[in-house]
Amino acid sequence: MEKEHKKKLRSQDWFDPKDEKSAFIHRSWLRNQGTPNDYFEGRPVIGICNTWSELTPCNAHLRDFAEFVKKGVLEAGGVPFEFPVTSMGEILMRPTAMLFRNLASMDTEECIRANPLDGVVLLTGCDKTTPATVMGACSVDLPTIVVPGGPMLNGKYKGERIGSGTFVWQLKDKIKNEGFTHEDQIEAEICSARSAGHCMTMGTASTMACMVESLGLTLPGAAAIPAVDSRKKVLAQLSGRRIVEMVKEDLKLSKILTREAFENAIKLNAAVGGSTNFVIHLQAIAGRIGVDLNLKDFDTLGSKIPLLVNLMPSGKFLMEDFFDAGGLPVVINEMKEHLYNEAITANGKPIGENNKKAECYNYEVIASIDKPFIEEAGIAVLYGNLCENGAVIKPSAATPELMSHRGKAVVFETIEEFLETVDNPDLEIDENSVMVLKGVGPIGYPGMAEVGNMEIPEKLLKRGIKDMVRISDGRMSGTAYGTVVLHISPESSIGGLLGLVQSGDDIILDVPNRKLHLEVDDAEIQKRKAAWQPPKPHMDRGYNSLYTKTVQQAHLGADLDFLVGKSGDKVTRDAH
Repeated sequence: MEKEHKKKLRSQDWFDPKDEKSAFIHRSWLRNQGTPNDYFEGRPVIGICNTWSELTPCNAHLRDFAEFVKKGVLEAGGVPFEFPVTSMGEILMRPTAMLFRNLASMDTEECIRANPLDGVVLLTGCDKTTPATVMGACSVDLPTIVVPGGPMLNGKYKGERIGSGTFVWQLKDKIKNEGFTHEDQIEAEICSARSAGHCMTMGTASTMACMVESLGLTLPGAAAIPAVDSRKKVLAQLSGRRIVEMVKEDLKLSKILTREAFENAIKLNAAVGGSTNFVIHLQAIAGRIGVDLNLKDFDTLGSKIPLLVNLMPSGKFLMEDFFDAGGLPVVINEMKEHLYNEAITANGKPIGENNKKAECYNYEVIASIDKPFIEEAGIAVLYGNLCENGAVIKPSAATPELMSHRGKAVVFETIEEFLETVDNPDLEIDENSVMVLKGVGPIGYPGMAEVGNMEIPEKLLKRGIKDMVRISDGRMSGTAYGTVVLHISPESSIGGLLGLVQSGDDIILDVPNRKLHLEVDDAEIQKRKAAWQPPKPHMDRGYNSLYTKTVQQAHLGADLDFLVGKSGDKVTRDAH
């Protein structure tokens, strides 16, 4: 270890190179911020990668967190420099924040590589900011630690818990059938977002926080601490201290993100009832760090795992309750027989050792492994002629009676057609129909929007129908629920069979046997293929053009093909 401490730091290539002219330039301009001499004399330089933005409400508090990270870095003898990267908020960005995940990963990667950094702290929060920054950091492979921004405090509406996101998907039914007024809506809006932080359901943001803790990229217990809890600031400060030590130990991402770490994350995602978006983001991270992970692994490893966490949308509690009950460390401890307990984590210790003393304080929120809420949860991966490369469904958020279903397709060629016609009283649809939405995949939307959980038609809601089988090549919010088949690959816009489905076709969903099948004979399929024309791209310039020309399909993680893998941290040419 002593030898590692004496290893020349990467930042010294900027501050103490052989070329004195370059050294003069690099040091002198930093001095205009009041930088003292010893900042250039071999202290680890830590980049604080901040996804703060007032246009990303989930991350609007991260400027404050950066100050606590800086304090920790300085206490440990490091030198902190905060820098911004592209921030993506699910709430405001159009057409979808997912379109910009890969752009933000490029921003993160190049900012880290191009600057004199020895280690990195990633400040994350809203859904895509976590995988984007982790993907970018993986492609450089420096010592890196994640500080999740944390969930909002529990929403409370008229004495009941209200989950941000999940409540939105109930709104149409409440307005149509429960006399929910405009005034009620305004009050519910306020109640569902009562503090800083991201969605407090087990939506994608909370899933991503649990993902990075499961992978070993955070300090223990980081995922569930509410954004406004003082312990989150302590975590940020301790993470600042720890990253300096990680630099000294040369504890790079590639040493933490092993195949075993990915398997742990898949199993723990099943145990917490995590979002289906987990699949597409973990695939992309694996592709960057160089771990062989395929779509079927998510079913093989995770689909038989018991559900241990009773949070919306699969249950009734929220993230603040999860934290009070003991948080992810309890789940990790309960799951120890299923995990690689020796997998190393950011604090330098194995994940099993970190969490072996965790205690559960509320078994209504976190179940024991012997008495789970659901015996088999996780994400099921489907195959068939409708999804040759796979599709996913989240059984814990679906209706058990619909897991085996045969129905007539009701096809919506575009999201615009769906919005215009779904509530038309003349629409030929009933509760046994299978709603099919095309053109919402990575290329078709573009960006693979969270529109797969199509709203139930108004005329069926009035009859008390709460769920139907819905299939698409898009995604759905992690806060959503229902019998929804997602991520169909290949997507409809590139000639996948989904693009050839017509209203009235029979579709078979057989989740127990992992099957999704279009009951149309081969001759008719070939006839439709011959007549099919690819849709025109929505945009054909700038980043949108680059994205649609290079994005991979959902089963591979929807990364840009030229970003898969890593270039490392070396930059051989100077700017001067």
